[in-house]
Amino acid sequence: MDIMFKMIRASKEAYLAEFYQELFNQYRSTTLNLRLMWSDTIITMDEEHIKFILATGFQHFWRGRRQKERMELFLGDGIFNRDDEQWKAHRNLARPFFSRDRISDFEIFERYTDATLSIISSLTDAGEPIEVQDLYARFTLDTASEALFGERLDTLHRALPIPGKSTMSAKGSATKDEFGDFVQSFEVAQEIVVRRSGKGYFWPATQLLKDDIEPHADVISKFLEPMISRVLRNKAQMKKAGIVPTVEQSTFLDYLADNTEDPKVIRDQLLNILLAGRDTTSCLLTFVTYFMALHPEVVQKMREEVFKFIGATRAPTIDDIKELRYMINETLRLFPPVPINQREVRNRPVLFPKSDGTFLEESQAPIYAPANTVVIYFQWFTHRNPTLWGPDADVFDPERWLDDRLRTFTENPMIFTPFSAGPRICIGQNYARNEATFFLVRLLQQYDTFTLAPEVQPEGSLPPPEWKRAVGRKGIEKLRPAYALTLFAKVR
Repeated sequence: MDIMFKMIRASKEAYLAEFYQELFNQYRSTTLNLRLMWSDTIITMDEEHIKFILATGFQHFWRGRRQKERMELFLGDGIFNRDDEQWKAHRNLARPFFSRDRISDFEIFERYTDATLSIISSLTDAGEPIEVQDLYARFTLDTASEALFGERLDTLHRALPIPGKSTMSAKGSATKDEFGDFVQSFEVAQEIVVRRSGKGYFWPATQLLKDDIEPHADVISKFLEPMISRVLRNKAQMKKAGIVPTVEQSTFLDYLADNTEDPKVIRDQLLNILLAGRDTTSCLLTFVTYFMALHPEVVQKMREEVFKFIGATRAPTIDDIKELRYMINETLRLFPPVPINQREVRNRPVLFPKSDGTFLEESQAPIYAPANTVVIYFQWFTHRNPTLWGPDADVFDPERWLDDRLRTFTENPMIFTPFSAGPRICIGQNYARNEATFFLVRLLQQYDTFTLAPEVQPEGSLPPPEWKRAVGRKGIEKLRPAYALTLFAKVR
């Protein structure tokens, strides 16, 4: 109980996941059993153990019953909330829409990038600060909705939040309209899921009268319902006309409707894909911009490369953006979109392999995990581990992806898993990388200076003064990273 109370307090006051890092350091082990609420809960930052969970021992783990129950009303029968044959079916259904040909067509990226840069230009010309976290979430939502669903949500053209004056949602600013309601419910539902995880077996006892997610699920469904109704009507009309479109002629939403007429199943799949398409890429762009504000020398170097290889006005191609991945990779290393995740041991116990040697005195005996044990793993720590990345692991340095230090990764790719790994690796990772890099190039073609605006940050969203005395990233951070299924910059 003492550990649980400390966890809850630390989640509100400390640097992200700091409490767990202190436990790993205190016990000089990269994998621990916390034994929370009389139940085994294994936590690990061990690269070898994470590799085992995600890849080499994949068959021993699953999302598990408890995680599904926590997220059922929110994500339902979607790809992130299912295992085994259901998960495989969902993945196979989505795979054609993330093929190289589809994600290399930058026309949609170009259109929504232009719209976003137009907003940035109008605000900067007026000397106004920009809430980029909200703006990037709109950019990625609009792009994903058209690229994958054939729908134009046009959230970029709706009212924008005013920094320092807007309503706060779970992850950032919000507006008081239908879209603002959707965003708030979408983000609060994620926050509730994470809180439930911290309560272990006992979270249902707090929901005896009503499920906290239910009103937010209703708002989300109301926002998505017109999209679902349209695709089902179109399907009926095409069927009546005897038209059978191919996969190449279909959007992901069309393809879903061809496979089911159940609105709830379509809603669940839509929401799971929107979660990935909106939140992961907007997180990446937010922290890329953050680092550009902190490191003007990196901005100068990247602009020189953009102007040398692409020019001042030309849109980048798929070959162009491959050369600029080092900035994206370094941001993903320090701020992975999903910094913490979990699995559950299946109904037979399992032995973990030897540890990665972070703590020299750590026992190399295999670790026993009982059946049905929850395992929480931290890419957040693996990506920042000096034993794996060298003594400068906490330092933002994109050059590590270009110089001799790159061997650290190429010799052991599992130390860098921003989009997971193994059979459940993110099916849309290349889509996210392409979208983010395309936008970054266009941004750098127009701007050479990025500045933080702490004066309009809401109270409590900036790092407290005592953080400056800390070592590592905590001591130099200018914002408070937070987590609710995906990473975000705390603004409340």
